[in-house]
Amino acid sequence: MAADKKPIIVKKVKGGGHGGHHGGAWKIAYADFVTAMMAFFLLLWLLSSTDKHKIEGIQEYFRKPLKEVISSGQSMVSRESVINGGGKDITTKKKLDTQAKTNETKARSIEKRLDKDQKKDKAESKSEAKNMEELKKKLEQAIESNPTLKEFNKQLLVDITTEGLRVQIVDDQNRPMFELAKSNLQPYTQKILREIGHVLNGVDNRISLSGHTDAAAYPNKDRSYSNWELSADRANASRRELVQGGMNPEKLVKVVGLSSAALLDKSNPLNPINRRISIVIMNKGAEENLMKDNGAVDISSKDNQSKISETVKAK
Repeated sequence: MAADKKPIIVKKVKGGGHGGHHGGAWKIAYADFVTAMMAFFLLLWLLSSTDKHKIEGIQEYFRKPLKEVISSGQSMVSRESVINGGGKDITTKKKLDTQAKTNETKARSIEKRLDKDQKKDKAESKSEAKNMEELKKKLEQAIESNPTLKEFNKQLLVDITTEGLRVQIVDDQNRPMFELAKSNLQPYTQKILREIGHVLNGVDNRISLSGHTDAAAYPNKDRSYSNWELSADRANASRRELVQGGMNPEKLVKVVGLSSAALLDKSNPLNPINRRISIVIMNKGAEENLMKDNGAVDISSKDNQSKISETVKAK
């Protein structure tokens, strides 16, 4: 029985002898590493060579959820962004185009408004000039039909200036308007001014009045009174006679004395016509400019309110 038994053979087999240093697993890890490094350096190159707007586009693209990108994304053809997909177009080109169109629209609107204002101003100027011409004719007719004014027609100068219709009563060598070196009116000058005051009362325009002397120095030793004071006193005396003639005093917006600063005959400063009273029936533009330049203080200003308040308290 013992002879019939076969011997037992035990065979030892070693598993995978090259799984360590000489195995191939490290190659896969190295390949992954090299690929990652290549992607990293490629990203660095893209960032360095891409302008700011494209970088912002890339950032915006990766901020958007995938669902929104798929559902609201535009095609590359229709998008101005460098990245295909959804989200806002953060490039400035579209914004600049929109801003340019807006600016162009505003510019056209301003241009149209200016054109409209210019046309309106021209129309108003033509209308104002026409009104002044008509008023000049009426005044000349009134002078011609009035015996008192007609008698002194040579001393009445009527013309149209940039400020409006001007009526000047000038001195005559043989018929002065005032007493010598005084503001006392001659009786006939009073009649002239009262008749003119009556005519001016039928005019809606405002009135400015100025007194003028010739270049002769005022004959006195006291320097406190000169042609300036004399011309102002004569202007005020004329104002009183215009009001006596029936002119509404509220029509007057300016009464000044100009001495010999605005000579009528500059070639002969001593010519009697330089001694005159000038009455201007102001046009709308001149009236607006005068009221604007010499108007009331803007009490809406906080600084002016403070000064006014301090002045009131001081009183």
